[in-house]
Amino acid sequence: MLKIENIEVTGWEAAIRGMRNPMNSWEKSDSGYGCGDALDKPDVEYCYKCSSTRHCCAWNSHYIIGENDLTLMKKLVKGGPVHAKFRRMINVTMDIIAPLYYYKELDTYKVGTVCNSCSTMHKIQAKEFTLEDFSCEHLIDKFIEDKDGGAYCPKNCLLTTISILNECRELYLETKDKKYWWQMIQLLPSSYNQRRTVQLNYEVLAHMYHDRKDHKLDCWHTLCDTLKELPYAEELIIGESKSTDSEAVDIWKAENEKLKKRNEFLERFVNDHTPGLNGF
Repeated sequence: MLKIENIEVTGWEAAIRGMRNPMNSWEKSDSGYGCGDALDKPDVEYCYKCSSTRHCCAWNSHYIIGENDLTLMKKLVKGGPVHAKFRRMINVTMDIIAPLYYYKELDTYKVGTVCNSCSTMHKIQAKEFTLEDFSCEHLIDKFIEDKDGGAYCPKNCLLTTISILNECRELYLETKDKKYWWQMIQLLPSSYNQRRTVQLNYEVLAHMYHDRKDHKLDCWHTLCDTLKELPYAEELIIGESKSTDSEAVDIWKAENEKLKKRNEFLERFVNDHTPGLNGF
């Protein structure tokens, strides 16, 4: 089980401004705060162009990516992470509620991420444990025979563990004896759900989506489905743009041409300054 709440996406303005720095092409930028969606509504209203005398609706405005900026973004994304550095400046924060076993997977992505979690060290005894505190939707709720002729029910095993955790919790609250606290810490299953507030960016999320979209854990599928709903996710994260033009390889060709010219220059330089080596 995985739940995502309180998603915020910021940093568009700085990301676009920085994206245009290499070519000093700021005057070509056509993005800004406004109303509507520049891709769907030709009559989109940008705040800096608005001359309306009506009650201002700036409280409902958001950052709209213009066609020029989006075209450049898609070209840079197709050029790979080296060229798509602007994605690192588009920040995403969200609250994730997921089992501990999922966070062991999420912690693979450490660069460009920040995480604050609810503390089991400090607050494990704060409330009574219930079945709803655990991700157990796949646990078998019937008895399974073992090789020794016995039988066990996986879901009952979890219920027994929850009962023991609550007994130790009560004893710890009554006595403050740390040995009961240790019982909770070391018995707590990895299916226990924890809330974390995480900070990510579009570059990290693009890697997550392509690395994990076919993962066996349901939690990753839920996250990837959520990423599809982020602003401009199809163009900047998923990378499945419907554009059919030839811009996909423009940057790659330009870089290869630069490398070819550089190698030719170095070869001429060596030949001109080391004539005795020309025959080798």
